Amino acid sequence: MVNTGDVSRKTCNTSNLVYKYARPEHLPHIWCPGCGNGIIMRDVMQAIENLGLNRNKTVIVSGIGCSSRAAGYLDFNTIHTTHGRAIAFATGIKLARPELEVIVLTGDGDVSAIGGNHLIHAARRNIGLTVVVFNNSIYGMTGGQYSPTTPMGEYGTTAPYGNLDRSFDIAGLAFGAGASYAARGSAYHVQQTISLIQEGIRHQGFSIIDVASVCPTYYGRKNKKGDAVAMMKWQRDHAITQEQANKLSWEERKGKLVIGLLHQVQYPEFTYEYEALIQRLAEEREANE
Repeated sequence: MVNTGDVSRKTCNTSNLVYKYARPEHLPHIWCPGCGNGIIMRDVMQAIENLGLNRNKTVIVSGIGCSSRAAGYLDFNTIHTTHGRAIAFATGIKLARPELEVIVLTGDGDVSAIGGNHLIHAARRNIGLTVVVFNNSIYGMTGGQYSPTTPMGEYGTTAPYGNLDRSFDIAGLAFGAGASYAARGSAYHVQQTISLIQEGIRHQGFSIIDVASVCPTYYGRKNKKGDAVAMMKWQRDHAITQEQANKLSWEERKGKLVIGLLHQVQYPEFTYEYEALIQRLAEEREANE
């Protein structure tokens, strides 16, 4: 069993979190029965609760897709943007108001397909955003097309004979581009995922937490993965740590879900560097007057 990590406070009753951080008038949500997105949204709320973030100084940004509906359910300063552009909008917000905590909620297609370029350059800049990916391995909202994270050989409406593409490792891609914090959680490993999101928010720099969701309606049904319970049990039984993965060959790692903290380093955070530049230029201008 993978270590699920610790959180700094006791887990709250879900209804308490809903009435504190959500918009009950917009509930119940529209996600399909068994979808893991509600679990992940709750993990985000719990991490915010554990950290005691000020709601008025926290911004939730989303793009388009199943996951991106979360911004409408959460009662913060929220913005539901265009497809693939959540990180671009979030970058503008963070540059304009660096004191705000900016959290991006996005899907695997939203962030790694049409939004892939924004992902790699926000990571390269190491701008202080926390990106939580609701990764269900398929385009759920638009009918089950295969996405950049659909495993090779799996099926979708646009891959009726099986997907020929290798799937993106979103966390690995972001770290390779310059992100200073990269982690992976799952809908099953709730306590660990909460902890990873917390630490991503605490981290000064670009943080990405790629969370494996479950989509029984499209991905599960098209690939004969069983119902939501069966898909959650798969996550339980196939999850391994990075340390365990490092001891396995590439062939042995196939079919495993590597979770936990994957990479963490310290780089200069972009908004701090930007503010320092403004200050230096102001001082030089004053000295020359």
